[in-house]
Amino acid sequence: MSEDSLVPGSFVVADYVVFALMLVVSAAVGVYFAWADRDQRSSGDFLMGGRRLTALPVSLSLTASFMSAITVLSNPAEVYRYGANIGFYGISYVLTMVVTSEVFLPVFYRLSITSTYEYLELRFNRTIRLLGTVLFIAQTILYTGIVIYAPALALNQVTGMDLWGAVISTGVVCTFYCTLGGLKAVVWTDVFQLGVMLAGFLSVIIRSVVLKDGVLPIISDSQEGGRLNFWDFDTNPLRRHTFWTISIGGTFVWVSIYGINQAQVQRYISCKSIIHAKLSLYINLLGLLSILLCSVFAGMCLFSVYKDCDPWTAGLVSAPDQLMPYLVMDILRDYPGLPGLFVAAAYSGSLSTVSSSINALAAVTVEDLIKPYTSMSEKHLSWTSKGLSLIYGVLCIGMAGLASLMGGILQAAISIFGIIGGPLLGLFTLGILCPFANSKGVLLGLMSGLVVSLWLGIGAQIYPPTPAMTRPLSLTTEGCNFTTTDSFNWTSTVQPTQPTSITTAPVNRTDGKPPLTDNWYSLSYLYFSPVGTIITISVGLLFSLFTGGWKVKVESRLTLTKEDTTLYHLVKFFKDTVMRQTGQLDLTRDRERFGGPNPGFCDVELDLTKRNIPT
Repeated sequence: MSEDSLVPGSFVVADYVVFALMLVVSAAVGVYFAWADRDQRSSGDFLMGGRRLTALPVSLSLTASFMSAITVLSNPAEVYRYGANIGFYGISYVLTMVVTSEVFLPVFYRLSITSTYEYLELRFNRTIRLLGTVLFIAQTILYTGIVIYAPALALNQVTGMDLWGAVISTGVVCTFYCTLGGLKAVVWTDVFQLGVMLAGFLSVIIRSVVLKDGVLPIISDSQEGGRLNFWDFDTNPLRRHTFWTISIGGTFVWVSIYGINQAQVQRYISCKSIIHAKLSLYINLLGLLSILLCSVFAGMCLFSVYKDCDPWTAGLVSAPDQLMPYLVMDILRDYPGLPGLFVAAAYSGSLSTVSSSINALAAVTVEDLIKPYTSMSEKHLSWTSKGLSLIYGVLCIGMAGLASLMGGILQAAISIFGIIGGPLLGLFTLGILCPFANSKGVLLGLMSGLVVSLWLGIGAQIYPPTPAMTRPLSLTTEGCNFTTTDSFNWTSTVQPTQPTSITTAPVNRTDGKPPLTDNWYSLSYLYFSPVGTIITISVGLLFSLFTGGWKVKVESRLTLTKEDTTLYHLVKFFKDTVMRQTGQLDLTRDRERFGGPNPGFCDVELDLTKRNIPT
């Protein structure tokens, strides 16, 4: 790489035009649906799209909602630093869709609920419903602010794009189309934004492949650099990323998002039939796998381009999340508009996540905090929903401002967002799969799960795991072409970091660290969610049985029945097909088709002695 390529570029007019176009199209979708549905009278139409959506747009919306800008910027950086074994997330995605479509979707769809937390009152009581709602609102507002701010900071420092201009413009546009168009606008803008995200990824991948003269050199470089570390089947739960932590821990994390999170559930239960709802999940799976493949290969491209001169170690970027924007400005700056396309892709990730959150927050507030306590008309509720979308949009922009002051708490906030999902997943699992779980048991189970997972998560933030467990891969600056001054600056930046990473571990071990540090707090962050789920279910079941749970009579519509599963219908279809082919006939079942029994052949004995037969 040449010396001049080490200086990040800045946005030109064409880049701003592409970025602005993405915002304008997103806003236009909101205006269109506000006009098309101007006669809608109910909050159900606004929050659920009238339950008339089809599988394809919903599936693309589900995919876009999952992929925030943090994912666009962090996944490639993750591959660059730790290797491509995050590709095992593909297994967890498959398991997640199967569990969601077979366990959670049938129950939620049958009940025709708007808020998933409505289920908790139907199954348990209002206290548990309110507790679930409050947890969801708090974590979503916090997470949404971070989703707006984190990419803005990364892109601002590399591209020179105005930080608060980007934060406020994305927040305002997002709030605008959510408030005007409701769920339909959110779904269709997600479809458009998913296309922008894929285009952004592909622009980087195609240019990298051209620079490196093909795909094979990129794969070869990744292999030589140890990035293709797929064969890691170490069962040690303290290891950050292995086959087991990603496939098992990742499944729990994503089931808590797809199975019970309002933002995702609200989409697939707005489909016009349960077949469309299940289909939307499986089409969405193809989208997730495509995005995963793109992000992993983009990370391999990132390593291949900078294998001899790491911008992060050299001090050219201040955080790993800035590596992708740096690569974009480095290899695409001669193509006006393409850097703008990638930035539009990153912000499309933000918009899709934030719009999902705003719509979901409005839905749970109307259904859980307003409807049960007031007698407003549907028209008033519809206007209230729009007003809430506006309020939550402003709150999320405000939270982005707060996130700018958080510093090191940023990562902690994201971890806590994941930690809360585990106990909530345990709560819903108890309700749907355990008919004898009662309100006392699940309340204690939820509190126990929350306490333990928060203890684990906060402990891991205070005492982070050692490099021996996280295993970052080697990076080098040997191929960098610096001037003398730059070289001096580089050595002064890098030299202190090398001994620090080696010497801090032994110093901390002997410096009054708690005994739990080396085991409990070093647990892989992907196991936080399973720990919360398992403790919630275990404690909930135990105390439900102690407090008379076996006496509870639960309506069958509130729990999973065998008729809800695809397996039941497949077995039934198979049995019917085999019976037909083997020629076996069930006369009791097919009586109406072939007529009733012939009385002449009834097995009845005639008593002739009691009859007067004329002679």
